[in-house]
Amino acid sequence: MFSENKKERQMVENTSSQNIISLGTKIVGDFNSEGDFRIDGTIEGNIKTTGKVVVGKSGVIKGTLQGTDAYFEGKFSGKLALSGTLTLKASAHIEGEVIAGKLAVEPGAAFNVTCIMKGTVKEMNKSDDQSKRPEAPKAV
Repeated sequence: MFSENKKERQMVENTSSQNIISLGTKIVGDFNSEGDFRIDGTIEGNIKTTGKVVVGKSGVIKGTLQGTDAYFEGKFSGKLALSGTLTLKASAHIEGEVIAGKLAVEPGAAFNVTCIMKGTVKEMNKSDDQSKRPEAPKAV
């Protein structure tokens, strides 16, 4: 009898948690989470998460968002800082500052921001660059 309850609790704890902000819901304030987010309502404030954030067509975020990956169909206004990929669908409307590792934008998305890409930077080797240049003619 008790062992069944224990198994059920373990199953619930092992499933990935997803926070859902439904259409018609408005949250004002700051919050942190380790789980994923699905936002179809409105959030005004600062969000910090290690999970993925999905903003539906009716979703709106005004403030800051810090996380790993984000997928936008809705609206965002503020500062967005992602270590992973920012994906914008055609219905997305983004304004403000964006720092992201990777960026994927569908045609039709509004992306009116100052953007910094924080991906891996490959250094150019100066010796390779010089070896490919033709030599200048020598003066006699």
